Parts: sequence; structure tokens; C-alpha cells
Amino acid sequence: MKLPLLFLFLLPFLLQAQNIQAPLAGARGAAMGGSGVIFGDINSAFSNQAGLTQLDQMAAMVFAERRFLASPINHIAAAFAYPSGFGTLGFSINSFGVENYQEQKIGLIYARQLLEGLSIGAQFDYFNVNIPLYGNRGAITFELGLQAQLLKKLSFGFHLYSPARIELVSDAVLPSIYKAGIGYTPSDKVLLTAEVEKDIDYPTRFRGGLEYAFSAIFFFRAGFATQPTLVSLGMGLQLKSALVIDVAASYHQILGVSPSVGVAYKF
Repeated sequence: MKLPLLFLFLLPFLLQAQNIQAPLAGARGAAMGGSGVIFGDINSAFSNQAGLTQLDQMAAMVFAERRFLASPINHIAAAFAYPSGFGTLGFSINSFGVENYQEQKIGLIYARQLLEGLSIGAQFDYFNVNIPLYGNRGAITFELGLQAQLLKKLSFGFHLYSPARIELVSDAVLPSIYKAGIGYTPSDKVLLTAEVEKDIDYPTRFRGGLEYAFSAIFFFRAGFATQPTLVSLGMGLQLKSALVIDVAASYHQILGVSPSVGVAYKF
């Protein structure tokens, strides 16, 4: 069987693997078990667009992950956000895959604060799969997000990806993923996150994360996820007031380690 035909045969299974469709909140989120639905920084461009309303300056970031280290699978992403008087505008770009199978997603973002402590966000996505010598398949979908400050130390976030069943090829649809989570800040140094994620075709996942600020410039992070079981560690460095560097590594008990790095800058 020729390689392009093999990838065509495997396409439904690759799509179901939730590669770049399920939002990942950069290396910061990767270090915290993949959580991030309550983040309020540029990483929200990937995990919950409503969080971008917490930005008070233009911001940009790039993110790179080597999936399972020894494999040739790479995930590269970038995002930009611009706060304005009528809401926050932005875009995100994701690329995932190997030499003979590539996924790309381009998103246009709008987020707005409705009331004090209540924000919404939306993103329109163009998703494309490219298999050399076979061709491209594309689809348009969307994402919606909400964040609310429930109490002084407790926040809530909700995000859904592609709620409509969008068919990319015959018998292969983009996953519909619903996420809800909370963030608890018992002190200025500690953030705890807990999330539930449901792909309507797969079992419910649970994610949890810890972020501890040793100082104004150094952050330690850890997390876990279920279905499949993952554990993760990472750290963040805030250099001056504009540049942030995050690194993370998650461990799958069968497939191994996935390291990632993110660099963010406020203009």
C-alpha cells in the first residue's frame, strides 16, 4: 500500500486522536496537566479565548512541542492578541503532524468583557489536513468560551470546540469537545486548577494543575490528566516585565515524554 493511501486509511483514527483540535494552553498549560480554561494571559488564545480580555497590552507568543520525544511528531503554534476599546482581537495558528501527514488550524479571535468579572470569547477556525500526493481536505468550525469570577479567590471557565459535527472526510468528523474548570488562588503565590473535559465520542477526562510562584520571576508547575494518564512538570521565567519563557514536559506511561517550550512577549 502506498504511503498516501495508508494515511488516507488512517485519517479517521488520526482525527480522533485530538491532536491540535483540543486546545492546549501553551507550555504553561502543558505543565499543569493540560489545564488552562481559567488562564487570563496570551495562552488563553489556545485554551479559552474569553481569558484574553484580561490582557491590558498587545501580546504575542510562540509554542513548540515534540510529541513523545523519540517520535517525529511536532506541534508548533503562535498567537497574537490586541486589546481595544471594543474588545480584544487576535489570531492563532497551529501546525501538527509528521512529514507525510500535516494538520493546520488558523483561528480569528474576538473576546469581550460583558460585566465586571464576566467575559466571553469566540474563535472562527479553518482546519486543514494535508497528505502529500493525495491532497488537502478543509473545514470551517468555531470555538466559544466564557470566564466568570465567582468569588475573590475562585474563578470559573467554560470552553467548547466545534459543537457542530463537522465532517472532514467520509466517516471522519472534527471532535466536539466541552471543557469546564475552576481556578482557586488560596494565596498570591499559589494557583490550583481542576477541569473536566468531554469529547462526545470518548470517556470524560479530568485534569488538574498547580502553579507556585517562588518569586516574581520564577514559577514552578505540576499537573496530571486521566484518559490517558499523564503527569507533567514545568517552570516559567518572567524576564523584566515583558518577556516570559515557559518550559514543560508531560509523561505518558506507554508513549513516553513530550517536552514543550513557549515564549511570550507583551508590547
